[in-house]
Amino acid sequence: MVKIRTGIIALALALTPALAPAQVIDSIAAVVNDELITTHELDREYQQLQKEQQQLPASEKMGLRTAALNRLIDKKLIDQKVRELDVKVLDDEVKAAIEDVKKQNRMTQEQLVQALAAQGLSFDEYRRQLREQLERLRLMSQEVRSKIQVGDQEVQDYYNANLARYGAIEQFRARHIFFKVDKKGGAAELAKVEAHANEVLKEAQAGKNFVELAKKYSDDPAAAKDGGDLGTFKRSDMLAEIGDTVAAMKPGEVSNLVMSQAGLHIIKLEEKGLGQAKPLAEVKNDIEELLFKKKADERFTQWLKDLRTSVAVDIRQ
Repeated sequence: MVKIRTGIIALALALTPALAPAQVIDSIAAVVNDELITTHELDREYQQLQKEQQQLPASEKMGLRTAALNRLIDKKLIDQKVRELDVKVLDDEVKAAIEDVKKQNRMTQEQLVQALAAQGLSFDEYRRQLREQLERLRLMSQEVRSKIQVGDQEVQDYYNANLARYGAIEQFRARHIFFKVDKKGGAAELAKVEAHANEVLKEAQAGKNFVELAKKYSDDPAAAKDGGDLGTFKRSDMLAEIGDTVAAMKPGEVSNLVMSQAGLHIIKLEEKGLGQAKPLAEVKNDIEELLFKKKADERFTQWLKDLRTSVAVDIRQ
């Protein structure tokens, strides 16, 4: 399906015979520099906006009619600016754009004409609308995009602040003291182990050497040699209880008792950081494009706001 947006619709007025008062069959929604926006246009734009926003909850659809009118006003202002600055698009450019549409939709000329007809649009009307769209794009390039630059330092700053976006996963280095709980012992066994673990926890939180505590008290056989070293790991590498705990800790901090399926743990987080991200050179173009678009959107919004303050806009509805 080819997406089609109708352009400006002429004001529909019908006159009765001479000397009889005029009968208006379409009222005025707004006047922009003496050019009219009719309620018929507003109704159609509102219906289009409803289709675009149909997934939104009802609470967020309250202002759609106002949004539709503002969109029509913005479009009218842009079209007026196109004429004022004498922005032109050549026939060959329109033809090339149509060929691109056919290529992207895998359509022949006949299929395109049929698709347009199914949406109530002739090929000549579509070509005119496409020319208008290209003129607006050229205006935006001239008034907005050509005045935007993205510096290397901006790219570097964005990269540094969003390393996770480019493959840098948070990693941890920690130690633990493990207390095995025999499930066959029931609640009494758990209470006994928990009491012992709490005594060790007091020593750990008081600042005693964690490595020595692990060697002395841990039920993990390897602790006698490595002092409870868990190595460097990602959150998802560990039991959920341990991964969630270290994710909320600061380096140097000792956790409270952590219960897992295996038993009880006291954890000391030693280091927290990010793993290796994709090199900046590999993602630089993507970042530049993202920042450019953000700046362009902001500048366009401000450009339209400034344009509105410089013209006469009379909202009737």
